[in-house]
Amino acid sequence: MFKKFSSEDVSAQNQVKASVQRRIRQSIADEYPGLEPVLDDLLPKKAPLIVAKCQNHLNLVLVNNVPLFFNIRDGPYMPTLRLLHQYPNIMKKLQVDRGAIKFVLAGANVMCPGLTSPGGALDNEVEAETPVAIMAEGKQHALAIGFTKMSAKDIKTINKGIGVDNMHYLNDGLWKMERLD
Repeated sequence: MFKKFSSEDVSAQNQVKASVQRRIRQSIADEYPGLEPVLDDLLPKKAPLIVAKCQNHLNLVLVNNVPLFFNIRDGPYMPTLRLLHQYPNIMKKLQVDRGAIKFVLAGANVMCPGLTSPGGALDNEVEAETPVAIMAEGKQHALAIGFTKMSAKDIKTINKGIGVDNMHYLNDGLWKMERLD
């Protein structure tokens, strides 16, 4: 998704109206209840909220020119990895084994065997079409953010094919873009 992403991929930046800002805040609060106590610090009511429209129907939510969340089309908002590293417990987590780490860091989708092998870990409450943090075996921070293709139970039973779509990973274009000026 963000493999070759740069500030040139941004086609428009718009400061959103207060009503749109409230709707974005509400959908983020609904999706990530763990962010509720710090949501006013992250998305202050008085600071201008800017939505940057990018190629491939991608929207970035910026506060003070720092990307905090992104979504595709009208899908759920997902935090950037920098934000996830500050607040690691806001998303459900799936863990890949050591063999999958280099492929995930190259932008590959997470395959089911990488999650079900020894060293991988699944949260059984994860449903299909859910944003998840992808953790690495033996590491503290998330290495990617993904969108599940099937539920955790299906990943365990089928154990074939793509389990999680890789949306944003360490050292991709969005990670390297700390600020959008």
